[in-house]
Formats: sequence, structure tokens, C-alpha cells
Amino acid sequence: MLSSRSILSLLAVASLAAACHSDRPQTAFNGTVALSYAKTQLDFGTRIPNSIGAQRTGDWIVAQMKSRADTVIEQRFDHVTVKGDTLHLRNILARIHPAAAQRVLYLTHWDTRPISDQASDPARRNLPMPGANDGASGVALFIALGDALKKSPANVGVDLLFVDGEDYGDFGAMKDVLLGSTYFASHLPSPGYKPLYAVLFDMIGDKDLDIYQEPISLNRAPEVVSLVWNEAQSLGYSRYFINSPSNQGVTDDHVPLLDAGIHTIDVIDFDYPAHHTPDDTFDKISSHSLQVVGDVATALLTSK
Repeated sequence: MLSSRSILSLLAVASLAAACHSDRPQTAFNGTVALSYAKTQLDFGTRIPNSIGAQRTGDWIVAQMKSRADTVIEQRFDHVTVKGDTLHLRNILARIHPAAAQRVLYLTHWDTRPISDQASDPARRNLPMPGANDGASGVALFIALGDALKKSPANVGVDLLFVDGEDYGDFGAMKDVLLGSTYFASHLPSPGYKPLYAVLFDMIGDKDLDIYQEPISLNRAPEVVSLVWNEAQSLGYSRYFINSPSNQGVTDDHVPLLDAGIHTIDVIDFDYPAHHTPDDTFDKISSHSLQVVGDVATALLTSK
């Protein structure tokens, strides 16, 4: 028979374990597996348009989603840059329950930037960036979300859109950037395509995760911001999804969709020191951050 002291000790251990895992809701999403999907992408190399790494990664995304979604559509298109180079690009759209009238669109970009223009050392600025957080984290999220939705089906139709060419060019001049989302906005999958809402997930694997409300999203789709942040709060994730605007708006892949009339927000942790540098490497992202965002993304689709 256990003594009173032993029972108290066991209760203390159980209470400590519960406290340690109190912010871990039980969704079907697996952050550890998601992290492995990020590593696979990094092993392909940089995913710069026209590169071997991009070709291999795109083929891998298509293969992964064909085993998880009902339909996978590739939008292949060319873009001529301001320098006259031709980029061969492709968006990948994975559709779950494609016949469902009520749909939710999630999007992320899968390409990486060809230069590291934010590197503090000028000698490193012409290096390509690895894109662990800026690219691979969103793709990893979506593939793991496909796993989760196999176990816990969505209550709406789901479109998972991987856009290409987001990060190629000059954001200051807005040249040769947001290419895939701009193309998708003018080549929607069907006439009258109008999801209930859309969420862009970008740079969501940062170990030091702080996702503030992006101002363009707040201004143009405030009801979607409220929906997502309320879901995060209900899961106990208020420390990561912070109920306050970020300091600056981010011109990102949500803007072309907003311009097309789709209520879209940007879920992004823009406070990331390795952004657009050669230091955006695997050690900067974590399974815990992917788990947090994955739980929110999953719950939005599966909550009754």
C-alpha cells in the first residue's frame, strides 16, 4: 500500500506534468513530424525558381499531397523578370472535399530567396538563404496538416495552396515578388470561387514564436483575424498569438487575394532576426512552434 507521502509525491509529479503540458491541446497535428518535413526540404537545397532544388521540392510536394488530398492541381506559368530572365514557376493546389460548397483556403509559399540582402555582413548578401523558417516551415505545416485531416476530417472543404515566386525580387520596388499569389488571384480554380475566408501562414516555425496581428489583415479582414485569434485563445495559446497589432504591415501573399475579394489574413512572426539572411537555418525552428500553429490551423477546420 502506498503511504500518504508517496501518494502526495505522485500527485505532485502528475500536477507538474499537467502544468508542463497545459498548453498542448490534443489535436491530430504532430509538430515533430512537421519538423521532419521542414528538414526534408532543406536537404533538397535552396528552392530558388529554376533550380534543381526547386524542381525536386515541387515534385516532392505534389507527391506528398497526392497521398493526402483528393485532388492536386498544378498551375504552371512563366514570368519574365525586370532583368529579362524567364522564371518557370508552379503553384500547387491540394483540394480536400473538392465538391464542398463551403471552403477554407490556406496558403503558404514554397520558394526561397536567391540572395540574403538582410545579412549584416555585406560579403554574405549575395548568398542564397536556406529558408528554414521563410518557406520550409509553412510547407511543413501544410503537409502535416494533411496528415491530421486524414485522422480528424475537416467540416468544410479545404484548399491548401503552395505558391511559388513569392520571395524572388525587390520588395522595395515591388518587382518580381508575390508572383504565385498574384497568378492564383487571376486564375482561380473555378468561376465564382469564393472561400469563406483564407489564411496565409508565413514564417511560423521560429523557436521564439510571437505572432502579432498584421495591420493590413486587421484593416481589410478583421473578422478573420478575430476568428483565428479567438481559436488560439481557446486552445490556450494567447502567449504565442498575441492580441495586439504588430508594428508594421507586411506586404505578403495575402494582398493579391485581398485585392481579388477574398478575405485573407497573414499569420506571420515577422520579428525574426535571421529573415533574409544565410542564418535562416534548421536550428532556428522548432517542433513546438509548428505544433502551436498546427493546432490552431487544425482546430479551425475541425471544431464543431
